[in-house]
Amino acid sequence: MRRSLILAGTVLLVMNWGSASLRAQGDQPAQNPQSSRSQPPPVINEIPDDGRRYYPPGAAKCVEIGNFYMRRGNYRGALSRFEEARDTDPDYAPAYLGLGKVYQKLGLKEKSLDAYRKYLDELPSDKEAMEARGAQRAIARLEKELRASSRSSRTSKN
Repeated sequence: MRRSLILAGTVLLVMNWGSASLRAQGDQPAQNPQSSRSQPPPVINEIPDDGRRYYPPGAAKCVEIGNFYMRRGNYRGALSRFEEARDTDPDYAPAYLGLGKVYQKLGLKEKSLDAYRKYLDELPSDKEAMEARGAQRAIARLEKELRASSRSSRTSKN
């Protein structure tokens, strides 16, 4: 019973709206087809220019969002955000750390190694670079894996 009342109300509303638009069209005079060709069609849904601009988030916010995507397992989304952070501020070290982690998860070992090295280079002090043990361990592990894979590819070619 209730569904039928809702359905009937919806139908009446749609019919009333349709007849109102037909009445509005009937009130307008017929247009000359030649005059419409000379004038461009009117722009519908034009966004008014009120002086506001879009400012993308800063590098720190992009890294924060990238880390969120990493925790969720969305590595492509994280990669996009870390690249955006790098492009926004090329000297922001955490962007390179994130890139290194994502590349490693995606199996891109050489890119991961480059990103980790860039991370250590971009740290503000040598002390912080020495304390970045996680990145140093990742670099050592990736170098070892790349050496092993290059040796195995050389032996398989012979």
